[in-house]
Amino acid sequence: MEIVVRPGDSLWSYSQLFHIDLQLIRDSNREIQSDRLSIGQKVQIPGYVIQHVQLRAGDSLWNIAQSRQIPVSAILQVNPGMTPDRVQAGQMIRVPRRITWRIVNGKRYYDYSQMMNDMRRLQTVYPFLRVASIGQSVMGKDIDEVLIGNGGKRVHYNGSFHANEWITTSVIMTFLNDYALALTNQTSLRGLAAYRLYEQTMWSIVPMVNPDGVDLVINGLPAEEPWNDSVVSLNNGNTDFSGWKANIRGVDLNDQFPAKWEEERANHPNRPGPRDYGGERPLSEPESIAMAELTKKRDFSRVLAFHTQGKVVYWGFENMEPPESALISKEFGRVSGYVPVRTIESYAGYKDWFIQDWRRPGFTIELGEGTNPLPITQFDEIYEESLGIFLAGLYM
Repeated sequence: MEIVVRPGDSLWSYSQLFHIDLQLIRDSNREIQSDRLSIGQKVQIPGYVIQHVQLRAGDSLWNIAQSRQIPVSAILQVNPGMTPDRVQAGQMIRVPRRITWRIVNGKRYYDYSQMMNDMRRLQTVYPFLRVASIGQSVMGKDIDEVLIGNGGKRVHYNGSFHANEWITTSVIMTFLNDYALALTNQTSLRGLAAYRLYEQTMWSIVPMVNPDGVDLVINGLPAEEPWNDSVVSLNNGNTDFSGWKANIRGVDLNDQFPAKWEEERANHPNRPGPRDYGGERPLSEPESIAMAELTKKRDFSRVLAFHTQGKVVYWGFENMEPPESALISKEFGRVSGYVPVRTIESYAGYKDWFIQDWRRPGFTIELGEGTNPLPITQFDEIYEESLGIFLAGLYM
């Protein structure tokens, strides 16, 4: 919600008026010098939208404010020049409305377009979210990162490395929405104060690592040449892409990282296809390159890569993981019912590379159970199971 600065206003007065933490307002207006507001300057207030209301006979600013549980001064703030004694029936006024509902509807087929639309809407309502592209997919789609929070603990989550595991994106986006709601409504998530997490943690999210692949699985053949012909060929002439894990070039992005890549490649297909082909070399694909460069830039304290399926938490790699990884994975299991597993005969994954090169906690979380792509009917169950992991990953 955008408001206009009046004489005597300050960001602190806005935090009191709208019951929003001051730091959230500051972080929603990073280009503003908070101690030097100018009359007429525009300021963003997170967690609110403007509702237009036409006054009826007998209406007053007081009863409108009472019915919406906001002070009269909040209505005056968004209606410059208005006074309580000079309103009349038929007049259209602006009324602040606090957002108390989800913007994201994750319980649907969640393709790249839907994610980007939700990202824009979230950033409009919650401008303390910082969204920027970290690179582009093979087909030129932006791969966006969301940053939220100011703390020294740098935590990263990602989803949809594998195309037919796209439900991980809708789960991550739903949690992002719930976290922002809890911040602006000053509530908790499963007993954890959201603002405390915000103060302690800088949370990085790449909700969809593989947008081309996700769109292929959900929407079918791309219209663009040469991809519409090449993917059919890579899929052995089949136009059913439900089993497709790879990017649009037939490279499995989670077999692309330099962590025993040669061994993984030796045990998998040696040419592009729907799944398990690790490429001609590590980090050959723009999507995996973008993830590697982001990880080097941010110097994360820990990473969580969300996949499906199996209800398992993988937490080790070649005995290179630090001791706290076992404790964290045990907590993930406690809050979700998932089974912590140290390692399996699988290499070259994102979390493997992170553990190998940083010797910090890295996890692969296998959400849900069944055959990929998991049906959207599992969404509610998966979200409830994973919510504890999302929170524990931020606070531990």
